[in-house]
Amino acid sequence: MTEVKCHMSKVKRNNMVIYAKEKKERALGEKLFLKAYRCNSAKCAMLRRPHRPGVHGKAMRRSGSDFGVQLKAKQKFKLSYGVNESQLKAIFLGASASKGSTAEKIVETLERRLDNAIFRAGLADSRIMARHFITRGHFLVNGKRTTSPSYETGKGDVIAVRPESASKGPFRELVDKLTKFSPPVWLRVDKDKLAAEVTSLPRDLEPAFDIGAVVEYFSKNN
Repeated sequence: MTEVKCHMSKVKRNNMVIYAKEKKERALGEKLFLKAYRCNSAKCAMLRRPHRPGVHGKAMRRSGSDFGVQLKAKQKFKLSYGVNESQLKAIFLGASASKGSTAEKIVETLERRLDNAIFRAGLADSRIMARHFITRGHFLVNGKRTTSPSYETGKGDVIAVRPESASKGPFRELVDKLTKFSPPVWLRVDKDKLAAEVTSLPRDLEPAFDIGAVVEYFSKNN
């Protein structure tokens, strides 16, 4: 009886996490693919309930002020990449202090995060799942176990599923999945070794959201 209660409690907690994330997507009015399988199924909240959450959610969405647009763009990047306010601000400050386009540097830094690289390489179905695997020690970077999702990968880095983890549930069907997967040009994937090499820095990327609005937000509120 105790085991059943524990299982039901775990399922309830997982469902609450899913609904909380989907609620944020609905509030922003955009599908962020935070939950891999669910976002690609008929269960996706943005398909079933595309309006905002709350009593007045079905009212027409307003275009909003410039500040509102910037705030929404920032929220989309935070939720999509799984970073918090202080992390995104630190990335902005680092990007603005470097040469070249601040916007492009922000996107490059976010893409170089270990959790994102694993997701982009097809070694995890979402960034959330990638973070889960990393913190539990399932991945190696250049042969060393790395448990920090924010680790910044660089050219030549090799990311691989730990040999001891390769036979475990989440990774058993990965070889078949990778056969049908096309990684971005800056990653080279070896499906047989369940590994990916960073062959170049992620440059000239087109972000899914308005990165210019994020730059404007932090420029005015820094």
